[in-house]
Amino acid sequence: MSGADELEEFYVHTVTVDLPGTEGGWGSTPGRTSEPLRCFIDDSRRLVRDAQGTEVVSETTLTGPREHLALFPLGATVHLPHRDAEVIHVADASSGALDLPDHIEVMLT
Repeated sequence: MSGADELEEFYVHTVTVDLPGTEGGWGSTPGRTSEPLRCFIDDSRRLVRDAQGTEVVSETTLTGPREHLALFPLGATVHLPHRDAEVIHVADASSGALDLPDHIEVMLT
């Protein structure tokens, strides 16, 4: 979809993300923290599948712009306004030629 993000007015919350660190010969190096990201937070519990296909409970779902997709790798820590959570699944809602509002949904522990 081109142009402005049609869902932007709904992104009333902000979060930051600690990206996973790297392992090296001297141990692990912590990842960097992102700038505050605008999103919509839904604290509804739902059953989702993790990267291994196991059913897990997601306590929170974030909805945000697609350009933030790379900032939510599996296992990253997300700092919500009220707690910290881990990314367990990310859904890329791209409408393609339908020209609907594209977005991502990030399921958190």
